[in-house]
Amino acid sequence: MLLDRYRDRRVVVLASGDPLLSGIGTTLVRLLGADRVRVLPAVSSVALARARMGWSAESVDVVTLVGRDVDAVRRYLTPGRRLVVLSSDGTTPAAVAARLVEHGLGDSRMTVLSDLGSSREERIEATAAEWRGRDAPPLNVVCVAVTGNGGYPLTPGLPDEAFDHDGQLTKREIRIAAVCALRPQPQALLWDVGAGAGSVAVEWLRADPRCRAVAIERHPERVHRITRNAARLGVPSLRVVHGSAPDALSGLEPPDAVFVGGGATDPSVLDRCWAALRPGGRIVVHAVTLETEAVLVERWRRHGGELTRLSVERAAPLGSFTGWRPARPVVQWAATKTDQGRET
Repeated sequence: MLLDRYRDRRVVVLASGDPLLSGIGTTLVRLLGADRVRVLPAVSSVALARARMGWSAESVDVVTLVGRDVDAVRRYLTPGRRLVVLSSDGTTPAAVAARLVEHGLGDSRMTVLSDLGSSREERIEATAAEWRGRDAPPLNVVCVAVTGNGGYPLTPGLPDEAFDHDGQLTKREIRIAAVCALRPQPQALLWDVGAGAGSVAVEWLRADPRCRAVAIERHPERVHRITRNAARLGVPSLRVVHGSAPDALSGLEPPDAVFVGGGATDPSVLDRCWAALRPGGRIVVHAVTLETEAVLVERWRRHGGELTRLSVERAAPLGSFTGWRPARPVVQWAATKTDQGRET
């Protein structure tokens, strides 16, 4: 390794702008530790872009697409946002514009700033709909004022129709309850076991860009659906594992949270998930059958936590009138690994 060759010497690394903004400084701190790296930042491309736009730091979300899947920008496509997007290359502005249009936000104003701080600095302005696939200079930053009636909410509860699914979907109201019970936190890792359409993992990742998730699903077509859903909803970082629990859980990084939406009738699945869960981690399991409900009652008695019965009714036509149509009730067991069990 190059760093090993100079371990006992003082080394200077020259980087442009802020080395801790998608730069080499982040890598060096990760490899060597913050106590061994002294960072002397200069003006970053983000600071220059905000200065050109007259945008304050607190009014802006910074999205880096450098070496990342461009679909990650979809998470931020909400009316009212100001985005400073760090481009991977000259094709990034067109890719961002296409996704804005796809989400019904084609009127959003895009300002592409290229070669910032140099004598070749250039500014190009257009709406997302007007951009129409043209390229920009390779070194550019995209500033977007997101406007329109499209996009998705910031809170958990994406509409069910946002997901491609075959019926194996945790419905909106139940999904909200699951995500809130899981308590997403930055850097926390979720296992979504029996993921179906991947809706809980997607909502978990959308809660914070630093959240991480693995979806475990045994049906091949659903695996592909999960990947598509994650990309379309702005969280392409979702890792999908094709396999059946508990065997498919072997070798995975221990989770900070676990959601089991399918397969909980097999006690070995819950045993493996509980054993793998980090101390202080959360587990949330849903049951729709009496058999699975009995398993959850036993786990609640053993590990504690909360046992909740969730019922949802929606208004629907009833002859020439309107009545309430109940959905199948769901029993939710939610527990923290530090919870004290009720049995010794």
